[in-house]
Amino acid sequence: MIDRLNYIMEAFLSAHVVKVPVCHVKQFNYSLFTPSSPRLNGKLHRSAFGMMKSFKLTNSVAASIQPVEASTTERFDNTLPSKEVLDLWRNVDAVCFDVDSTVCVDEGIDEFAEFCGAGKAVAEWTSRAMNGSVTFQEALAARLSLINPTLSQLQDYLEKRPPRLSPGIAELVKKLKAKGIDVYLVSGGFRQMINPVASILEIPLENIFANQMLFGDSGEFLGFDENEPTSRSGGKPIAVQQIRKARGYNTLAMIGDGATDLEARQPGGADLFICFAGVQLREAVAAKADWLVFNFKDLINSLD
Repeated sequence: MIDRLNYIMEAFLSAHVVKVPVCHVKQFNYSLFTPSSPRLNGKLHRSAFGMMKSFKLTNSVAASIQPVEASTTERFDNTLPSKEVLDLWRNVDAVCFDVDSTVCVDEGIDEFAEFCGAGKAVAEWTSRAMNGSVTFQEALAARLSLINPTLSQLQDYLEKRPPRLSPGIAELVKKLKAKGIDVYLVSGGFRQMINPVASILEIPLENIFANQMLFGDSGEFLGFDENEPTSRSGGKPIAVQQIRKARGYNTLAMIGDGATDLEARQPGGADLFICFAGVQLREAVAAKADWLVFNFKDLINSLD
């Protein structure tokens, strides 16, 4: 019952979504594994951190996003931070980022489903989940079952669909790290798709909290690791609480676009929720954020 209520809330908060157009894609190079790599044989699927732990990456993509119209920003009163919010931001010990539609401009599982020819069926399950008729874990299992990927398909996807980073994210992460602020990626997506992102941004792989696809010795799909907190409804706040408790952070910020990111702002979790609406503007979520930004440059400049 709790899981269903969580999904009803998610559906309500996501009901008014404004897509921010993405354009002008620019290609960058970074060194990627090849399918013939010996690291892809046998033991790869058992890696605790997913496929990319020991790989060098070959190509990433940085996308440019069209400016948001002034009429959109004028509807919100939190596009400029209060003094209290700015002080919290400037004194954070750690920042947790959502990945899909925040660090990256895409939604990973939908992109992967489309690549594997299961885009429409997966989208229908996503709709059922958003309507509150199934739990997050049920929806995740069903969508992966529909995709039913092999390890080789996943490798092919990672080669042909490099991460598309949001403009300014690399500069923001670099600046945070230069100030001694720890950076984490907390996502309901999959480590195998997020590890390349972490490698590009030079974020330690142990700082990823996400789901894990499991494969057998022959590369067949076995399911996902149900022990990951992010595989369940309410899992993202739990992950953030675990991070804070384990490292003893005094001040922690969560940056993302969705209701599950907003939920991370609670006692023992994030002190501050910054809504990034540079890819998708979820109006109900944005209205409840401590600070609403449409461009990571605002966060970069505020750290000076």
